[in-house]
Amino acid sequence: MSDIAITATGLGKKYRIGVRRDPYGRLSETLWNALRNPLRRGRGQERENDFWALRDVSFDVARGSVVGIIGRNGAGKTTLLKILSRITEPTLGRAELHGRVGSLLEVGTGFHQELSGRENVLLSGAILGMKRAEILRKFDEIVAFADIGQFLDTPVKHYSSGMKVRLGFAVAAFLEPEILFIDEVLAVGDLAFQEKCLGKMSEVAGHGRTVLFVSHNMGAISTLCPVSLWLEGGKVRKMGKTTEIVPEFVRTAGRDLSGGEVIIASDERREAQVSRVRILSPAAEITTVGECSDSLTIEMLLDVRRHLPGLYACLEVRLPNGTTVMMSESYDTDPNPLDDLPVGRHVVIATIPPRTLAPGKYDVHVSLMSTSGHDFIVHSPDIVGSFRLHDSTSLVGNARPGFFSTLLQWQATELSPGEE
Repeated sequence: MSDIAITATGLGKKYRIGVRRDPYGRLSETLWNALRNPLRRGRGQERENDFWALRDVSFDVARGSVVGIIGRNGAGKTTLLKILSRITEPTLGRAELHGRVGSLLEVGTGFHQELSGRENVLLSGAILGMKRAEILRKFDEIVAFADIGQFLDTPVKHYSSGMKVRLGFAVAAFLEPEILFIDEVLAVGDLAFQEKCLGKMSEVAGHGRTVLFVSHNMGAISTLCPVSLWLEGGKVRKMGKTTEIVPEFVRTAGRDLSGGEVIIASDERREAQVSRVRILSPAAEITTVGECSDSLTIEMLLDVRRHLPGLYACLEVRLPNGTTVMMSESYDTDPNPLDDLPVGRHVVIATIPPRTLAPGKYDVHVSLMSTSGHDFIVHSPDIVGSFRLHDSTSLVGNARPGFFSTLLQWQATELSPGEE
């Protein structure tokens, strides 16, 4: 048996953007257009509206490896997994996979929407080539992990996004494929489920199965994946040890965010999304540098396209290595200011008080969540800002060490004789 589980050779995927085909076009019109523009049909001729999501991507993955795939939004990560999963055909190149493949790429991918959760588990196992007895032996574990309870015999089309992901992950992990592909869809689950998934992924990796894991969570990548593949602009920028790749990727992302304002591409499919993030000084000026003794405001512009009861925002401040040092959610405020927001555009601000964080460089992550039914993430963009804090008031060397620079209550009381 080969020691290589996955081989990608010169993979490329091209899309046409901004072009709609007329389903009722006539043959005569097609022939006339071809004669009128003969040069466009020349070999290798590029059109202005051609977009390469992937280009000349080559790599090998050893059997039993756990590989993280990282990159900014639009780098080609999901496209790569779709090609490897045989969901999408490459325009160029080829991919060879040696082993039974399971994948969790999008919410509900691979599920028949009219079938129940129970029926989809059986169907998924059959597609993987498993015998019915094998599937039934794992069935109770799958149902318990997915935690869909009374909805097991309900058609999947009625499931929430979180329920679909929980069931999809359980099927992908417990039916024991030899190669497992997992995209960022884990972000749809609540935090407790994400932790459970990461624990299961660690267990899967320990059993010698090959895993390709796409995530924007550098902490999870660093914990689970000894090797990482960094995609940039549809090409492989670097592949190697995660301990070397992730810090360089984070530094590069930080340089790209030096303006203190990030505009996030609109996605009309989302019920709500963060479309802009600004980091503001106490004077309400856009900034990326502050003092520990000053407050810092994170301003988010929200586009709400459908009424979402239970909507709330989550703000995370992380170190460049992905470690979260501070987290706050809007429902910490009573009442939650995002709950029951009407359709429209809204400005939401979260202010980090003075003397909270220690000096250093930090990355800002924001996400929109909903408590409607099971908790799920509505929108979770990539790193949306970076800032650096200085401490010019410290009398201890150049700056106070540690994660925080919090003001504590101090007092001194003189004891009377005999009170010792």
